[in-house]
Amino acid sequence: MEPIWDLIKITIPAGIVLYAMFLTVKTMLQKQNEAKIIEIKAKNKEIVLPIRLQAYERMSLFLERISPDQIIKRVQKSDMNVAELQYLVLNEIREEFNHNLSQQVYMSDEAWKIIKNAKEELIMVVNQSAKDLDPEAKSIELVKKIYEESLEKKIDSIEYGLSFLKNEIQQEF
Repeated sequence: MEPIWDLIKITIPAGIVLYAMFLTVKTMLQKQNEAKIIEIKAKNKEIVLPIRLQAYERMSLFLERISPDQIIKRVQKSDMNVAELQYLVLNEIREEFNHNLSQQVYMSDEAWKIIKNAKEELIMVVNQSAKDLDPEAKSIELVKKIYEESLEKKIDSIEYGLSFLKNEIQQEF
């Protein structure tokens, strides 16, 4: 009986020490993992932050480039008719958008929806303006109609989009 009692006297303290070591090592490893996760997140933020800022810059530029004033200056030629100008403006809007499509990955869903809405609204204004005109009329008629339609809008979706992007950048960064 005495050898069993001696074995118990040795085993119980050894078990307590072993359990304490286990808890100490477990806590230490958890802290190391947390520190590594924080370090990885910091490095990711270092890499992703400039990319996100660039995405916001590119989408701001996109909105500026598709504003009626800018896009018409780029594509209109004096000898064009309404149908040609409508085609070129719509094509330019779509090309600009497709060129910047990948930027949505770095933006908030709300910002991306606002940008898409601005694009769609401009396409709708161009199509609506062209619908009311003879396709063979001079392109200046379409230009006037687009400007009139744009001025009639109470909320300029392009300006709203630019303002939203600026505010979001200020809040997040």
